[in-house]
Amino acid sequence: MKTSIALVGFMGVGKTAVGKALAESLGKGFIELDSLIEQKAGKSIPDIFRQDGEIGFRELEIGAVKGLVGQKQAVIACGGGVVLNKINIDRLKKECVIVYLMASPSVILDRVASDSGERPLLGAGDTAARIRELMKFRQPYYQRAADITMNTSKLNINSVVARIINRVKADADFHCEK
Repeated sequence: MKTSIALVGFMGVGKTAVGKALAESLGKGFIELDSLIEQKAGKSIPDIFRQDGEIGFRELEIGAVKGLVGQKQAVIACGGGVVLNKINIDRLKKECVIVYLMASPSVILDRVASDSGERPLLGAGDTAARIRELMKFRQPYYQRAADITMNTSKLNINSVVARIINRVKADADFHCEK
């Protein structure tokens, strides 16, 4: 019986905001994978990318996910690229229902416009084109990983939380209560 929920999806879809609200609604702990990586590395995600590259970051991410194996009663907000390594998804699926949050490229651009310096994969240049390119590449990975898919483009946080709760409560393999 699974007792945790892992939120996956592209940057700006609401994984952290929804994750915090979902954890509170369900009385579960909240874990933000990127924050866990920053704590373990002793530096910010942009610094990890600058100093160690994306490969170095992905290695830290694999280690962080490995450390979550068996995590009970949690809502985990995963980084946008966690799905790129199948080992991460295999590990998360042991205890988590995986919810793929998605949004349209234009909504994502609006949501991440003010924090592009904190988004190392966006870099300089045409941010909208980069978002579309990364989303196109990652979408099959998100879809393969997902037990539940939800478009957050036109929903507020509370609506997303309510819909996730309704969907996971209908899942016979998931246990909502502590």
